[in-house]
Amino acid sequence: MSASGALPETVEQLSATARQIRQDVLRMTYRAGSGHLGGSLSTADLLVALVFHELRIDPGNPGWPDRDRLVLSKGHAAPALYSALARRGFLDAQVLPTLREEGSPLQGQVDHRTLPAVEASTGSSGQGLGMAVGMALDARLAKRPSRVYAVVGDGECRAGTTWEALMAGGQYALDNLVVLVDRNGRETDGGKENAPGIEPLAEKFRAFRYSTLEIDGHDFPAILGALGQARKTKGQPTAIIARTVLGQGVSFMENQPAWRERSPNREETERGLAELGGSL
Repeated sequence: MSASGALPETVEQLSATARQIRQDVLRMTYRAGSGHLGGSLSTADLLVALVFHELRIDPGNPGWPDRDRLVLSKGHAAPALYSALARRGFLDAQVLPTLREEGSPLQGQVDHRTLPAVEASTGSSGQGLGMAVGMALDARLAKRPSRVYAVVGDGECRAGTTWEALMAGGQYALDNLVVLVDRNGRETDGGKENAPGIEPLAEKFRAFRYSTLEIDGHDFPAILGALGQARKTKGQPTAIIARTVLGQGVSFMENQPAWRERSPNREETERGLAELGGSL
């Protein structure tokens, strides 16, 4: 579905790209000494499927009016998006090591002002989805073929602004809107067991008039299949609830809440990169 000059990648290529992005995330957060590592690793496969296969985008013409839009509402997963954009050709990969440095375009939360390749500045919980709904409505009114994809965290599904935006998406039957939930079950407070429950999440999305799918968020055939089904859905927006693993791809980080907001030391970085087939 990509624009001219870019062919949709195969599942094997997507998997290889996801490993490379996870390597980048480890290196970036190690060098920065901070960053949201676990959530970047959990959402990497969703971002790869979007940036390298699904989105109609063109690195040679990033302002193309008819392009699809990707809103990373869980803006703390910025390292994974920066890596994907660099490997897709939207920015120079040599800037990746500057994550979180003063004056760098790669801030801790994605910022459209410093990096125009990012569609929306996000970070505050529940902030991005409202912008995505506005983009989708604008595309409809302007009769553009653009589709809008919002990647949200499950923690954001506790924010009232999220449900206000979802209500609008359902009310206006925005079938050019797709909401992908990175359902890793881990938040700053330690995880879903320590916070008010959001289940049954799928039923709530359906009640808000969304065609709702539940998938394994690390299974590329499942991700691509859900995105394909979303494209065919008419008369209502789509929600894809992707079950993911915090720290996916690095065994000693998986499902460990401590890795949500800490950076690895050199030994941990080298160990994690070795598991991913890379090196520091």
